[in-house]
Amino acid sequence: MTQPAPIPFNRPNGAHAAVLPDIDAAIRRVLDSGWYILGGEVEAFEAEFAAYHGVNYAVGVANGTDAIELALRAAGVGAGDEVITVAHTAVATVCAIDRAGAQPVLVDIDPQTYTLDPAAAEAAITPRTKAIVPVHLYGQPADMLALSEIAARHHLLLIEDCAQAHGARLNGRLVGTWGHLAAFSFYPTKNLGAVGDGGALITNDEGYALRLRRLRNYGQTSRYNHAERGINSRLDELQAAILRVKLPHLDAQNARRRQIARQYDAGLMGMVTIPLQRPGAESVYHLCVVRHPARDALRASLADAGIGTLIHYPIPIHLQPAYRDLGCAPGSLPATEQVSREIMSLPLYIGLSDAQAVRVIAAVRASVEALTS
Repeated sequence: MTQPAPIPFNRPNGAHAAVLPDIDAAIRRVLDSGWYILGGEVEAFEAEFAAYHGVNYAVGVANGTDAIELALRAAGVGAGDEVITVAHTAVATVCAIDRAGAQPVLVDIDPQTYTLDPAAAEAAITPRTKAIVPVHLYGQPADMLALSEIAARHHLLLIEDCAQAHGARLNGRLVGTWGHLAAFSFYPTKNLGAVGDGGALITNDEGYALRLRRLRNYGQTSRYNHAERGINSRLDELQAAILRVKLPHLDAQNARRRQIARQYDAGLMGMVTIPLQRPGAESVYHLCVVRHPARDALRASLADAGIGTLIHYPIPIHLQPAYRDLGCAPGSLPATEQVSREIMSLPLYIGLSDAQAVRVIAAVRASVEALTS
């Protein structure tokens, strides 16, 4: 009897299939233009991305890590300043804070939503604290109501890490529009992904926008005139053109992700722990993450059944060798550490069929039952 084809964890090209002719045309347009860096495609995408969010400014940059670093630098955060964020995130969040010259301060997560715990953030504030960087992890909005109030009360900068949350909403309001600045990644696996690296920032502050445009291009104000020390972090024309094609489809593709996630939630209730959706939150399910105390055995069983999974993220940043000097000993962030031992990400991507989702559910149920029998 023929075995069904394996279900991979992800297929980044799935989101391209329906718009491939338009992508081909966009690529040809760029190639024919003869202008490949900081040209009309970038300007048009910036305008469209800003309009999508209902903000005044968007600034394209080379990647999401640069976006966070440049947000901090544009706001004057640097040496001697502390920036509060989580240890349960991609290392890029903390890497960017470090590259800006600031001191990352890692705090715990809410054990039900896996996003920054506002109470833990407020408890970590010192006279040196300048900013809070909440991460909308897995496409789930962080508690921006509480964090906005804390930031305002303590006169802190609020920078949103939206790398995994393009199009997510809280109380009907898009993530990225709650803080002073917001950083996005267009890495190919993101909900709005390019075919290489790319990133952007959004803001309503003209001063931040002007400085970001300088900083991304060597601090240049005009050709060969440099007002400050910047970096080379420019979204290229080819990626901008592809993102312009894909942006109008973002909401529909996010709706499909939510549909698949609802299938998983309904089919796996009681078998695995499903993250809590806070009231008013509209996740875009960049990742579909579940928990089980026998996570590693469950993943092995699913692999035998042809179901791909990954872990996001198996080692919290405070336990990584590169960041042990931040002063968070093992056991200091208990919710983060427990979650990291139990989480795994199930297949969820554009192109995953309902029938494949049913297969994933059946495999998870059978594996869990075998582990508990």
